[in-house]
Amino acid sequence: METKKDSTEDKILEAAKNVFVSKGMEGARMQEIADEAGINKALLHYYFRTKERLFEAIFAEIIKFAFPKITRIVQSDISIVAKIEQVIDAYIDLLIKHPFIPGFVLKELNRDPSGLFKLVVKFGLNPQVIFDEIQLAMDRGEIIQMPPRHLAANIISMCIFPFAARPIISFILFKDDQKALNAFYGERADIIKQFVINAVVIKK
Repeated sequence: METKKDSTEDKILEAAKNVFVSKGMEGARMQEIADEAGINKALLHYYFRTKERLFEAIFAEIIKFAFPKITRIVQSDISIVAKIEQVIDAYIDLLIKHPFIPGFVLKELNRDPSGLFKLVVKFGLNPQVIFDEIQLAMDRGEIIQMPPRHLAANIISMCIFPFAARPIISFILFKDDQKALNAFYGERADIIKQFVINAVVIKK
């Protein structure tokens, strides 16, 4: 019975991702999500009583996967180069597994940023920890000086933009060749790592 429950929840969450991405939080309807999951609306309400709870469950899944892992990498005792490489790998892995995330988040930020911000706070994201670690690496002379927020924003942007702009990237760069597009995403982590390390790490 537990396996069935887990399977049903997975189907609901996957269906909700699809509907939220296409319709946004405000435009999505529980009946649409139930139809997408292939279940009746009563069963959907059994698992998630409201659309808001379902939205929170999806975003919580993302946060619990990504943010603690990235924070652990940044606070570990490994070198700054290894930290940069592992953070980029973690971001790209997340986006390849969940390519809906950029569109999902951007749509909700345009609609009502307070909802996402409350969830981020609720699940304990503390970007200051990351900024402090970057500043320490700069103070040790391991990477070039710049405001830590800019370095973090540069890395995040290079990871996220090709996924957020997937339709444009697909059409303009690859003429909708999905095999070539997937290969591009598969190469993305190594390209970003090489670019960032060459740009910011001080050679000794």
